[in-house]
Amino acid sequence: MAPVVSCASTGPWRVIFDLGGVLFEWNPLGIVRGFYPDAALHEPMLDCVYRHPDWLALDEGTLDEPGAIARFGERSGRDAAELARLMQATRESLRPIEPTWRLLRGLHARGVPLFCLSNMAEPTYQHLRAAHPGWDLFSGIVISAREKMLKPQAQIFRLILERHGLTPGHTVFIDDMPANAEAARACGLQAIVFRDAASCAAELSEITAGALAVPELLT
Repeated sequence: MAPVVSCASTGPWRVIFDLGGVLFEWNPLGIVRGFYPDAALHEPMLDCVYRHPDWLALDEGTLDEPGAIARFGERSGRDAAELARLMQATRESLRPIEPTWRLLRGLHARGVPLFCLSNMAEPTYQHLRAAHPGWDLFSGIVISAREKMLKPQAQIFRLILERHGLTPGHTVFIDDMPANAEAARACGLQAIVFRDAASCAAELSEITAGALAVPELLT
């Protein structure tokens, strides 16, 4: 983890949250283990689906889900109907990480403008929108598939900053992937590599010299 840099100068703070791995669980190995009883299929299906560049193309919006399922089937030899069920199981596995939602609600209650920036396919985002509340807590949401760009590309960070008039030095980006946090820092943002809600709350408080302290998560 990169050292925390305090930026205590005057000005309003903004916070950008990732979705998968921060606000919602993201565990591809757990997904395939739950879906396929045969352990011999776990690594091959991880390689065929979640670790393949086609998964990034889904997130980027340059490949739609039917096209991705067809490619998964070509590589794996598995039936398209089965793979469609796997995709639905993947969406349903994205359960809320409640401590992070408590952090988000605590910040919102303090009047902190909140934003979302996520690499995510459109069907997955629509599933989350329909299945879970809380989206009105965000002042703006950027989803990679809609923008045809991905983290850690610099242009997606520039897009959310420019679209919502955010000052990089007073915007904190929270993501579970170190490469995405590093890319955010390269664009001038403060960044936290997410591990859990309590440590994230502590880093938010430190970065902002207490301006974004959420005491109920600092115990």
